[in-house]
Amino acid sequence: MAEFPRLSDNEVFWAFTTYATIVLLKMMLMSTITSFFRLTRKAFSNPEDALSSGKGENAKKYLRTDEKVERVRRAHLNDIENIIPFFCIGLLYSLSAPDLSTALWHFRIFVATRIYHSIAYLTPLPQPNRGLSWMIGFIVTFSMAYRLLKNKLYL
Repeated sequence: MAEFPRLSDNEVFWAFTTYATIVLLKMMLMSTITSFFRLTRKAFSNPEDALSSGKGENAKKYLRTDEKVERVRRAHLNDIENIIPFFCIGLLYSLSAPDLSTALWHFRIFVATRIYHSIAYLTPLPQPNRGLSWMIGFIVTFSMAYRLLKNKLYL
């Protein structure tokens, strides 16, 4: 049975940690941007948050939805839906001793598509910009999962 390389010698794993950290930080940034838009546009979803901008009946007017806040929030949710599977599958993929060059292409393309997806969402750029960037990132994650199962399937 083939042995896995030691983690400290696994260049693919360290490349993965670099790119995973970038997209996780990007995802964290999206929550900060959402908060910023909520505060600056005074559009809150919870009554206790609205109280910071007014008291009593005055606070109720801040319990509202705002298109810009919702757009950032949807971009953040899309990150959560795509970055978590990338992280889980990418971790397993990086530990399966794939070719470094192939792995780097997977990681770099995914990171680029997630950054572009957020730019396309927040700007907003016309479709199919956002849709294509999502699809390419999805295909990259699927490709890693396929390669992992194809090459390391244990039955």
